[in-house]
Amino acid sequence: MPEAGLRTEHLAINMGPQHPSTHGVLRLILTLDGETVVDCDPVIGYLHSSLEKIGERKTYRQFTTYTDRFDYLNALGNNLVYVQAVERLLGIEVPPRCKHIRVIMAELNRIASHLVYFAALGVDLGATSVFLYCFREREAIINLLEHATGQRLLYNYLRIGGLRNDLPPDFLDGLRHFLSYFPARLEEYNDLFTRNRIFRARMEGLGVLPPEKAVEYGCTGPVLRGSGVPWDLRKIEGYAAYREYDFDVPVQPYGDAMSRHLVRVEELRQSVAILRQAVEKLPDGPIRAEGVPRVIKPPPGEVYERVESPRGELGCYVVSDGTERPMRLRWRAPSFYNLQALREMVRGHLVADVVAVLASIDIVLGDVDR
Repeated sequence: MPEAGLRTEHLAINMGPQHPSTHGVLRLILTLDGETVVDCDPVIGYLHSSLEKIGERKTYRQFTTYTDRFDYLNALGNNLVYVQAVERLLGIEVPPRCKHIRVIMAELNRIASHLVYFAALGVDLGATSVFLYCFREREAIINLLEHATGQRLLYNYLRIGGLRNDLPPDFLDGLRHFLSYFPARLEEYNDLFTRNRIFRARMEGLGVLPPEKAVEYGCTGPVLRGSGVPWDLRKIEGYAAYREYDFDVPVQPYGDAMSRHLVRVEELRQSVAILRQAVEKLPDGPIRAEGVPRVIKPPPGEVYERVESPRGELGCYVVSDGTERPMRLRWRAPSFYNLQALREMVRGHLVADVVAVLASIDIVLGDVDR
């Protein structure tokens, strides 16, 4: 037993910005008492790219390409929120086929993003095999998206008023084949990782975020649903064609790292269910709206559009002054808000637990810094 009155001095250390477990150039200033975290101060800005200001210097069409780069694991979701915002300013309604293809692309990108989360979490916790498993299936999705868009990461596929091109003739056959085997592969991941006793010991009860705190910090996505709040914009707002699909919103009640993980596992299953319906629902018809001008000059006004990205509420605020460039453009990045709650999650845990908690948030630094 320590002597009465014996105390240790607090020690401040840096984790990152050059550290593989910080998922990019993130710096965490940890205040430690021994190996116990007393405080955590996330320091961002190392990847700041001024993309919002760039958007105010580009025409509405030109900026579509830049949206891919905010959250590079959800490039199609970034395309979607931006083009929907401009379409609302213009009063454009895109054709049904376009809406359903946008759902297909968004859900494929969601699965690919969650597979990167799954793989990175495994590496962060010392299980390298699951990384190879997940990237095996992600490669199949990337091949499908490349077949449709011509690119493998930053797709620039959606357009204001429609799509760049229609799906290739054999795309749906490739998608059906992927959906036929992916659920069994997901069970492989769970047997290897999720149901592993060591993994559960590292994740259960770790980084608890109560629902009221999650709401207070502005958390969304799996971080919020892992704290028991059933908030999913695909259900609530039904943008694109989501109102026509039957799927559940996964929720876990405990708010710990394991709950956030289980939400993402179930979201993978729900995305498969959405894609199976989309293959059958996909109508024929045009992929672009009629009457979209070559030079886009929305009438003066403002709009805030939001979609459900793999990390939460992704929002785009655009102010038009009637010219061909936005007067103001602002991005609501879910990773930025979710990262704020890290301090709340890691206090009282060990340094080794910080890695697991950070991985359970699933941040993308391009989404944080912008």
